[in-house]
Amino acid sequence: MAITVQNFIKLANLYNQMTMVMSAICVQKGGIAIENYTGRFFLADVLEYVYEYGRRLMEKNKGAVPADVAAVIKRFGEQYERVKDLTTPTQKPIYEMTLEEFERVMNI
Repeated sequence: MAITVQNFIKLANLYNQMTMVMSAICVQKGGIAIENYTGRFFLADVLEYVYEYGRRLMEKNKGAVPADVAAVIKRFGEQYERVKDLTTPTQKPIYEMTLEEFERVMNI
């Protein structure tokens, strides 16, 4: 996927739609707190992907990204900072992991 403003907007819309659906599911299941919904981990991974895409877009097109798109990227960055502990860690090969990293990945 080429890194373009149009593709970022599509990804941002996807993330926003997923957030609305997740909120509706929580309400439908009796008002589950969003912090207790298992889908929050997947949504955090999606946010990480969208934010990273936006960050690369800003880096690649310095000064050419519209201000409103830059503001959305900044907002996603702020949201990501609050949920980055929920994202799936990038997996290194086991032989390169420290014991602490291995235990965290394996939930030991």
